[in-house]
Amino acid sequence: MSDYKKGSLSLANAVAMGTGVMIGAGIFALLGQVAELSGEYFALSFIVGGIISGFSAYSYIKMADAYPSAGGIAMFLQKAYGKGTITAFAALLMAFSMILNESLVARTFGTYTMQLFNGNENSFWVPVLAVALLVTAFVVNILGNEVIGKTAMTTAAIKIGGILIFAVGTLWAAEFSIGSALPSGGPENKVIDYIASLALTILAYKGFTTITNSGGEVKNPHKNVGRAIVLSLIICAVVYFMTAWAVGANLSIPEIVQAKDYALAEAARPLFGNYGLWFTVGIAIVATITGVIFSIFAVSRMTAMLTNMKLIPHSHLGMPGNIQQHMLVYIVVLSIALTVLFDLSGIAAMGAIFYLIMDIIIHVGVLKHMKEKVKANSAIVVTAIVMDVVVLAGFIWVKVQTNLTVVLVSAGLITIIFFGEKLFLRGAKKRSDEEEDHKHRGNQKEK
Repeated sequence: MSDYKKGSLSLANAVAMGTGVMIGAGIFALLGQVAELSGEYFALSFIVGGIISGFSAYSYIKMADAYPSAGGIAMFLQKAYGKGTITAFAALLMAFSMILNESLVARTFGTYTMQLFNGNENSFWVPVLAVALLVTAFVVNILGNEVIGKTAMTTAAIKIGGILIFAVGTLWAAEFSIGSALPSGGPENKVIDYIASLALTILAYKGFTTITNSGGEVKNPHKNVGRAIVLSLIICAVVYFMTAWAVGANLSIPEIVQAKDYALAEAARPLFGNYGLWFTVGIAIVATITGVIFSIFAVSRMTAMLTNMKLIPHSHLGMPGNIQQHMLVYIVVLSIALTVLFDLSGIAAMGAIFYLIMDIIIHVGVLKHMKEKVKANSAIVVTAIVMDVVVLAGFIWVKVQTNLTVVLVSAGLITIIFFGEKLFLRGAKKRSDEEEDHKHRGNQKEK
């Protein structure tokens, strides 16, 4: 795989990449978890999450229009905060969020595949299949941008078309009952639970940032990065709502929660029998495979950018190839470790927390340092910040009561990342000063 290739990704490729990451995680991995928190209003949670993500996307679009880069978010942060701790910290939060997303989708691949063999989400084979997918995704990424671009176009059409066939077929059989999308009764869960569910639906949309992380490769990036983000969000909002509506029309909320790691496959069983099951699992396999491939593609670019900016430590450990290839190895190894150690709920929770914190930092940077330069509307950016803060606070509050371990692990990792970066940058500055002093003394002796 070579270095960045400007213009190697078309607008259609970029849209396919964004939807590829989003649909892989959003529907197959998170639908059941969202239903568990929001009850009968889970289809609407995806719409509200999409609206919040639309406000968030505004800052990224404005920054991408001004500074299209293969490093995407890393470059945005540098423009807002300079080459310091905040930039490195927030960029690493995003990188870890994306790596968690890869683990989430990889385990979802294993869970859905096991439905073909009447297995369950606790089967030994789930992490084995997940690891196999991550290794395969690594190989595909090594083959380069051209292969990824062609894969994106083909598989995006297959999975979006397949999911819509599933949704329309299921709704047709249910006579398009609106009750599963717009319940007539009042909400049964607590308000804080509904707010918490939005953190997961926002996580389902965060794949749009994949496009910004490949901004240097997109043709005519000043226009097409923003267009690709908007188109990806609209496509995914339609797909998410219709699929959630279809699942709700065929399964009760307790049934969705019971099968939350493979809800779409469970919804297909009673209506279409084995053929429906095979079709749904097939689409899930395509969606999760491409979701992992495209996510690894994007995060390798961003971490390579951070390495080139000397904001994170790097060692080739004797490996051949360039920095991007080294980052692919590190990313896949870390993804494998997370896949083996955590279940779907834990991975999703950590990913949501990391992403929302990073997202807030991006918006604050645009508001405080970049507003005039990128001509951003302050009201939109402030709205995005308020929404993120409310959702993050609600999600953490719920998780403290239901899964304190995940919150503590997340807090621990965030602390390690922040202070680890602070120490690394302090040491790098000291080494740079010593080298400069040594060079100065050498020049003095020559004189």
